[in-house]
Amino acid sequence: MRTVSVLPVLFGFFLLCAGCVRSPGVTFYTLTPAAVQEVEASSAQPLSVRVGPVTLPELLDRPQLVVRVAPNRVDILEAHRWAEPLKEEIPRLLAQDMGRRLGSGRVFAYGQSSGTDAKYGVPVDILRLEAVTGEAVTIEAVWSVRRGSDSRVGRAVVREKTTGPGYDAVADATSRALNALSAEIVKTVLAADAIPK
Repeated sequence: MRTVSVLPVLFGFFLLCAGCVRSPGVTFYTLTPAAVQEVEASSAQPLSVRVGPVTLPELLDRPQLVVRVAPNRVDILEAHRWAEPLKEEIPRLLAQDMGRRLGSGRVFAYGQSSGTDAKYGVPVDILRLEAVTGEAVTIEAVWSVRRGSDSRVGRAVVREKTTGPGYDAVADATSRALNALSAEIVKTVLAADAIPK
């Protein structure tokens, strides 16, 4: 009589069960432009601006959402990620918001070929982008509005409350904080453009 080993059968059953267990899914988030009312261009020649490059602290230069849970502790959320690198998405969002505020279709994100001959370049250094779930998102940034060898520097800290406890609310508050930042940058651009050249 032939005996059949149960080990291969049990191993196959184990593999089948392991295939049925799913690892938790990853949720992806994007930034959204603000519903800023378009402003009519103040001159016949709308301002041309190139926004970026944008620099970020190394802690934030990653796909995962980073939230602060204590003064000296953060969580890096493996299952909650930005859909694209923030270094690329932030200048695009700022350019969109700034274009509407300036009434100009000639505001471009760094890296877009259309913006290579822009009148002003606006590099942005994000010093802090701090999200506290259920509370607020705070962004601290410095930027310079450059034209040739001329440069005008700006700095702001903006804070937007989250509208709920989840990470969707964090992404939304981040978008709103960046919109508030774009309003501050526009003030510097307009001040630089008002100086006779």
